[in-house]
Amino acid sequence: MKRLTALLLLAMFSVATLTACNTVQGVGKDVQKAGEKVEEAGNK
Repeated sequence: MKRLTALLLLAMFSVATLTACNTVQGVGKDVQKAGEKVEEAGNK
């Protein structure tokens, strides 16, 4: 039962992630923003 629940949660998370950035350009923007946040954290 726990395994089924974990698989369902993983599937829901994957679908949410894939629909959040449905284009290659969108993925690039997401990666760029994540890189900027890392860079900002490194400058502190």
